[in-house]
Amino acid sequence: MKEQFYPFKKIEKKWQKKWAAERLFKMDPASSQPKFYCLMMFPYPSSALHVGHGRNYIIGDVVARYKIMRRFNILAPMGWDAFGLPAENAAIKSGIHPKTSTLNNIKTMKRQLNSWGVGYDWDREIASCMPDYYKWTQWIFLELYKKGLAYKKKASVNWCPSCQTVLANEQVVDGACERCSTQVELRSLEQWFFKITDYAQKLLDDLALLEDWPERVRLMQKNWIGRSEGVEIDFKIADTDIILPCFTTRVDTIYGATYMVLAVEHPLIEDLIKGAKNEKEIKKFINEVKKESLVERVSADVEKKGIFTGRYVINPVNNKKIPLWIANYILMEYGTGAVMAVPAHDQRDFDFAKKYDLSIEVVIDDPKEQLDGKNMKEAYIEEGQMVNSGKFNGIPSLDAMEKIADYMEQEKIGRRKIHYKLRDWLISRQRYWGAPIPIVYCDACGIQPVNEKDLPVLLPEKIKFKPHGESPLKDVKDFVETKCPRCNKKARREIDTMDTFVDSSWYFLRYLSPKDDKRPFDKDIVNKWLPVDQYIGGVEHAILHLMYSRFIVKVLHDMGHVGFKEPFAKLFTQGMIVKDGAKMSKSKGNVVSPDKLIDKYGADTVRSYTLFIGPPEKDAEWNDRGVEGAWRFLNRVWRLVEQATSDPSTLLGAGKRQGAGENPSDRSLRRRTHLTIKKVTEDMEGSFHFNTALSAIMELVNEIYKVSDRRPLDLARGRQATGDKDFKEAIESVIILLAPFVPHIAEEMWERSGNKKSVFKAEWPKHDEKAIIQEKVTMVIQINGRVRSKIEISSGATEDEVKKAVLENPVVNKWTGGKTPKKFIIVKGRLVNLVI
Repeated sequence: MKEQFYPFKKIEKKWQKKWAAERLFKMDPASSQPKFYCLMMFPYPSSALHVGHGRNYIIGDVVARYKIMRRFNILAPMGWDAFGLPAENAAIKSGIHPKTSTLNNIKTMKRQLNSWGVGYDWDREIASCMPDYYKWTQWIFLELYKKGLAYKKKASVNWCPSCQTVLANEQVVDGACERCSTQVELRSLEQWFFKITDYAQKLLDDLALLEDWPERVRLMQKNWIGRSEGVEIDFKIADTDIILPCFTTRVDTIYGATYMVLAVEHPLIEDLIKGAKNEKEIKKFINEVKKESLVERVSADVEKKGIFTGRYVINPVNNKKIPLWIANYILMEYGTGAVMAVPAHDQRDFDFAKKYDLSIEVVIDDPKEQLDGKNMKEAYIEEGQMVNSGKFNGIPSLDAMEKIADYMEQEKIGRRKIHYKLRDWLISRQRYWGAPIPIVYCDACGIQPVNEKDLPVLLPEKIKFKPHGESPLKDVKDFVETKCPRCNKKARREIDTMDTFVDSSWYFLRYLSPKDDKRPFDKDIVNKWLPVDQYIGGVEHAILHLMYSRFIVKVLHDMGHVGFKEPFAKLFTQGMIVKDGAKMSKSKGNVVSPDKLIDKYGADTVRSYTLFIGPPEKDAEWNDRGVEGAWRFLNRVWRLVEQATSDPSTLLGAGKRQGAGENPSDRSLRRRTHLTIKKVTEDMEGSFHFNTALSAIMELVNEIYKVSDRRPLDLARGRQATGDKDFKEAIESVIILLAPFVPHIAEEMWERSGNKKSVFKAEWPKHDEKAIIQEKVTMVIQINGRVRSKIEISSGATEDEVKKAVLENPVVNKWTGGKTPKKFIIVKGRLVNLVI
């Protein structure tokens, strides 16, 4: 009995069980097939998934299933980025332990992933919060510590008073904590860092190896590293022997420096302001600025504020005494924390100088008009001629940069230097739910790393959370009190935990040997499988996660632990699915749950709409009516296959495909079939434009319906005409091409078509170039730009043959009066334009 609507509730569970039983996604270590490591960024198990999350996992599943059909040995694992602040904050509010809530969320999300029909090698599942994983996160810390790449120092950091922890710049939005919206403060704390700056140039240079990364992601990384070539100049503080180094990329403007400005965190400030008349006022100003976040301070819109220290510095090129200020718009993180201010040629300095009535001196003149510092409305930042610059007057400013740098090196008042915007990676977090830092403090021996044999340093589970989010670890006596690994005397443990980006910086290595308790990964296996062939995730991770993963792999490479320099060969960053123009979130009330949609329409409907919604690299608006459209399409395909397979003698897959049909409709269908195979394959191999791939399949389905309507097939009599074989080839192609996108319905249709093996064991079709060539094409004839007629002509016709056919056309003859046109413009296969 034919079914008008595909019975998704029955077939989806059936095929999910079969895939699990047949271990469709199981990586075979002994396989001789080419390997393909397809990796989706592992999720943070915060709560249930919504349809926006689904895009990442569905795209990854499509790629993995396609590669299975192309006979690759697939590695498609999944795990959980399970440490982090949200679970701890929830524990403070609800009293539920972070481990309990995290593991419950993992169960929920795993069920949802399975309900979507996305397949993984679940034998390789990992969770970063489990000791068998974070033992090796701690091992990585120790490896960096051995190499001098992990160190502790006092630093100014963004501090959330509510969450009671340090925040990265990216976690501060409009001066507030992105999680709780509390105003962020600047604090000076002893923190652990990874020395990523030692790898700045390698990280920059090796971007050239990442040809299959989106250009915008490579550019974002390049800008984050921020390599600057310039000169470090020595300014002497007047009436002292103190030298204040200052880095600039605009040494050509040195003669125009009219004041110098320091970041509030500069280490010399305390001594410089001691005994100043306005010392109290300066300290008050510094404290106020420290309450502002680092992100807020560098914003172009933030008001520039400053205070005079009462001190002066000497400009080394002209011996002029210029005032020394402290300002909010200078950060210690960039350069040396001291900036020579040239208001005539820098807009921030210009705004500051205007506000505080400081001198503005032009040293680069506009070739179009002479500039006057007193009358300038804005800074002049273009190239020009040097003026008021001593012996460098009259030289083009671009040339002067080299000449002044040479002069400074000769006079030993400055030196060429390269600076990076990239700062060392702050990994300390003053929270509980994270990997403990494997360090102890001994009064006799100082800072001591934990012995590798004593890993993991276990996170105690019996703890009491404090209402304001302070780390409860300091109150756990059994955790804090320990023995020094060097002298065996009493010592105390580090109570900070690691940034969760450390957990996610190496997880892709652990998937290869997730149960190995002797080492973090098997070197031979990771060298075989890495770099990851295809990495898929959100563009919001374009900087931090990807940068940190690249850094850790480079360190491991230099230490001989791995044989590759980059973790991810090919990267795809999908766009966000939004609702009502905004990112989906519970607070906005615009979350769309996949569970209800899957219950109503089935997983394949949700999958196909998610993929059809638009180009996957771009943001897209979710529309519930679009889901209904996807549902109608799948049912249309279902009915077509049901009709074609209703007679056992015509089951698809019986017999070999034959040549082109004998009548035009047969040829049209075969051509459309092979065009679709070509288009879908190109989209799968190229830019993942699954929306256009699905659109092409829809067009093929439409063509099949047209052919069957024009010439009903005599299937009951088992007619074996070539046209029937084209029809069967078309339907068989539809099923196979749909399989990666909508696997449940494809499997069921394939089985009902008489095939005993899974559709994912079927051979991916190859297009026939001969089949897609059109024998005849219709060409539009324009005369002086207006359509007058058309001709049908062989697709391989030469220009002379086209001209002859056009001139023999009676309509053309009427307009030309038999005269030869002045000009023929031919667009092959499409149109001819005559100029008369």
